[in-house]
Amino acid sequence: MHRRWLASAAALALIAGSGPATADIAAAERWIDEEFQPSALSRDEQLAEMQWFIDAAAPFRGMEINVVAEAIPTHEYEASVLTRAFEEITGIRVNMQIMGEGDVVQAVQTQLQTGRNIYDMFVNDADLIGMHFRLGQTVALSDYIEGEGADVTNPGLDLDDFFGIASATGPDGKIYQLPGQQFANLYWYRKDWFDREDFQERFRELYGYDLGVPVNWSAYEDIAEFFSEHVREIDGVRIYGHMDYGKRAPDLGWRMTDAWLSMAGAADLGLPNGVPVDEWGIRMEAGTCNPVGASVERGGATNSRAAVYAIEKWDEWLRAYAPPGAVDLDFYQSLPALSQGNVAQQIFWYTAFTASMVQSRAEGNNTVDEDGMPLWRMAPSPVGPYWQEGMQRGYQDVGSWTLFTMTPEDRRKAAWLFAQFASSKTVDTRKSHVGLTFVRDSTVRHESFTERAPRLGGLIEFYRSPDRTQWTDTGVNVPDYPRLAQLWWQHIGDVTAGTFTAQQAMDRLAGEMDDLMARMEAADVANDACSGRGPRPTEPREASCWIERDGAPWPPLEDEKPQGVTVVYEDLIRRWTDAQ
Repeated sequence: MHRRWLASAAALALIAGSGPATADIAAAERWIDEEFQPSALSRDEQLAEMQWFIDAAAPFRGMEINVVAEAIPTHEYEASVLTRAFEEITGIRVNMQIMGEGDVVQAVQTQLQTGRNIYDMFVNDADLIGMHFRLGQTVALSDYIEGEGADVTNPGLDLDDFFGIASATGPDGKIYQLPGQQFANLYWYRKDWFDREDFQERFRELYGYDLGVPVNWSAYEDIAEFFSEHVREIDGVRIYGHMDYGKRAPDLGWRMTDAWLSMAGAADLGLPNGVPVDEWGIRMEAGTCNPVGASVERGGATNSRAAVYAIEKWDEWLRAYAPPGAVDLDFYQSLPALSQGNVAQQIFWYTAFTASMVQSRAEGNNTVDEDGMPLWRMAPSPVGPYWQEGMQRGYQDVGSWTLFTMTPEDRRKAAWLFAQFASSKTVDTRKSHVGLTFVRDSTVRHESFTERAPRLGGLIEFYRSPDRTQWTDTGVNVPDYPRLAQLWWQHIGDVTAGTFTAQQAMDRLAGEMDDLMARMEAADVANDACSGRGPRPTEPREASCWIERDGAPWPPLEDEKPQGVTVVYEDLIRRWTDAQ
């Protein structure tokens, strides 16, 4: 059994500093033996795959290409290790720039607006699929691999092995992006605290049911109150029952568009996204490609009662149960705050943080024991009172390799080779041990992850379970992710600032989304840029006309806090394991 997922810094430095590119099978052998273990392929299969890359890359040897991705451990590994390996094996140099997610989205927007080839390939979220599918400037990979890119498409690519491929597929059935890393927002909690008999007994006395993994938001709120107000202190440390972030920045918008409204139950039923109303609250009628509105008056749900309830609870919990200062943290700052070890649970926790949360106590992580075993676990996030079976359970970020039409053909081919190399079966299992952001089924089921699973707090069980399909990316209803996403954080920021109530903020947001999509409609008519796929806003009607119909926007509930429901973590894992 291989045990090389925690390679030493010295070993990586040795590899990164080794000689000039040789672009031959000897270089591939060295990388396979010294770095690309474990692998879903045998050593002979790895060598055969690398030989294919050497041959396919021959016309582009000596070329230098530019790639950009967001700052997470997976992409840092690609930039520091895989670019060097690719150059030594193929002779193609890759300059891979790592930046914040907002900067990546801005770079995508700039390249599309100017038509200039700034980067030869982007790793950007499949959240942008609605825009990629409509603008006509993104290369449809399913066409590319059968046509222009056939000579540089790995016969061992195995698209069926990528379980995030649905998120990168448009309504036309074409694949526009190749998943490169993937992580979900799940529930995170301190299992060691939940297992304490004194806490279990006290919780049962106070709330009338068992302390465990919360199934609904009522239970989550009770648990948050219990640890913040009743337990308050463990081993002399002030503890809190909830963690989140609220800094007025683009991250705050993604915090909400990443399925928070649909976790409350604002969207329609349907997977991967609600039909006709999606998790952003945008309505696009089934069988069409034309978004018609976000406001309730146009049949959307962005300012519906379920959506407003979701924002109210986020704001209320952040102020009442999170550590002081959480309201001023962003996405990236919230991770080290959690690792301090003074938080009992987090309803909206990204599995991209797993690699940091399994670091040792010596590295400042107070959520593992002396042997490095996690004191925490992850589980499905609880759902709000408007949620129904058949709805999306949560968000899954599918960072995907993306090619644009303005990139010259030779550079596009060289970039496509690197994307496939970085996600190849030769490389992917090792890369996944570093970043823990899975895209291949063959990787997550590899025996090395069976061995490592107890140290990863439920991550492997989740990704091996059929439940993973209920966590999905932003869907095709969103016609222009960069422009629409810019509206969210500003209006949600008004809630944290106390400038507007949640209802006022969501009314303003929905109205601005409608206005922006109306301007997109005018551009679509003038330029036919979306081939008739752009927004077609409906005439507004009385909200009651929509609320009285079946589906979203859903009517207000009389009771938004039903009885709390919890499950035993071991029972959940047993169910996942039995379903595999």
